[in-house]
Amino acid sequence: MTAEVRPASPPLTERQEARRRRILHASAQLAGRGGFDAVQMREVAEAAGVALGTLYRYFPSKIHLLVATMQDQLDHMHTTLRKRPPAGESASERVAETLMRAFRALQREPHLADAMVRALTFADRSVSPEVDTVSRQTTAIILDAMGLEHPTPQQLSAVRVIEHTWHSALITWLSGRASIAQVKIDIETVCRLIDLTAPGTSGAGTGAGTGPGGAGPA
Repeated sequence: MTAEVRPASPPLTERQEARRRRILHASAQLAGRGGFDAVQMREVAEAAGVALGTLYRYFPSKIHLLVATMQDQLDHMHTTLRKRPPAGESASERVAETLMRAFRALQREPHLADAMVRALTFADRSVSPEVDTVSRQTTAIILDAMGLEHPTPQQLSAVRVIEHTWHSALITWLSGRASIAQVKIDIETVCRLIDLTAPGTSGAGTGAGTGPGGAGPA
């Protein structure tokens, strides 16, 4: 069974984009103050100055809204990281530094971070396009830190594992089961996969199925 494909939405007008930005700002403000449960669609509509029906036309559910809020937060992070790129000598060091900077940005607003991560966790298939966008944004941030435009299948596989670890680290930290120090160790450890999958190293295979990291992009 194939996933339902949505028709492409027409580009937003300047006024519509301004309204969307007000909605996302209101969502982030409410989540930042009270977490996931504080984001109620009626309150978001009131804070953004839009009708409730208008809000639902932009975002069909609270989960859609909070995943879009995470997209927006990642966009801001990516812009900031491009202005001040990581300074590590190796690709693995730069990625670890980048992810810890992103983590610390979320750490400054734990209620907002918790709301966005919970939305990603609760998302069903109807939110798949938005969740895929979050994944692509995270991948782009990591590849920028690596300095790669054309990663190999093995490098993309390593990036996916790094993304999974970062997401898991966020969850364990938010639930109080991991300290910041432990998160840093885990991130630095998993980022070493980048060195193992660099072309020319003994750990990098030449094609799919050549080893544990040999799977191509999904």
